[in-house]
Amino acid sequence: MTQTSFTVLSVEDTVRVLPYPELVAQLGKAVAQYAAGTIVAPTRQVLDYPKTGQMLSMPAVSHDIGVHKLANVMPDNLQQGHGIIQGLVSVYDASNGLPLLLMDAPTLSERRTAAVSMLGIQALWAQGPEHITLLGYGRQALAHCDAIMTLYPKARVTLTGRNIERAQSVAKSLQAQFGDRVQAAATVPEKTDVLIALTSSLTPVYHEAARLDRLLIGLGAFKPDMAEFEAHTLLASRLYADDVVGARQEAGDLIQAGVDWEQVHSIHQVLRTPAPKDKPLFFKSVGSAAWDLAAARCALHCLDQA
Repeated sequence: MTQTSFTVLSVEDTVRVLPYPELVAQLGKAVAQYAAGTIVAPTRQVLDYPKTGQMLSMPAVSHDIGVHKLANVMPDNLQQGHGIIQGLVSVYDASNGLPLLLMDAPTLSERRTAAVSMLGIQALWAQGPEHITLLGYGRQALAHCDAIMTLYPKARVTLTGRNIERAQSVAKSLQAQFGDRVQAAATVPEKTDVLIALTSSLTPVYHEAARLDRLLIGLGAFKPDMAEFEAHTLLASRLYADDVVGARQEAGDLIQAGVDWEQVHSIHQVLRTPAPKDKPLFFKSVGSAAWDLAAARCALHCLDQA
């Protein structure tokens, strides 16, 4: 029996092989392949640990590689000085099943989630954002800020949320890298043309009416009992999702609003044909193992180029 050799990537390595321009490009391809059925990715399986926390199993396969992300979501970890999300992503050769890569799951998830938001902006806000407000200030806010600054170097970013002191603290830490292009505010600035909500709130945190001059993106509210946006905001919008099948089970905002699922469109459609501009636009990102597979392709390509 021959021992196989595979590459183990640290957190820093995982960041290095997932540059945002290449990652967004790979996601654009994967969205089309997922819609065509050439990437197969079932809805994630969730198992509860006996005391606290959950294990999420997310496999995906295509003609070239297979991936399996096992991520543990452990709410009590903060009290022990650990990150809430722990886990690994394994990558396999589709022709023989041999392992190719082992990657850090939290880092991959953060970067591909931010990249999916950037893909949504690319598809739905082709003129490019001038002022993006991040509703939230956790790790996803950090990843999104990094992605925005990389892909939209002229855009400004405002952090806001229920705890303005926390938003100000995070903004100040980001200013060391990005300067005054990052600010904090107690409320959503009027000039915001793209707003991204990335909270774990059970109740809506965005209460404004839908408007034609503002793209809304939601990536929190990943359970049916969670919501970041008011129902009236969603029902007045043209609705898109990265994974419509997954959204039916997980997108708490849309589920609680009682949307007509026939009116929830895949972002894949907009990448082929621009969205009509007759209604405000809302994009829901729920995630999919297909996007993890896209990230793995990005990593393999970067390693090949090194």
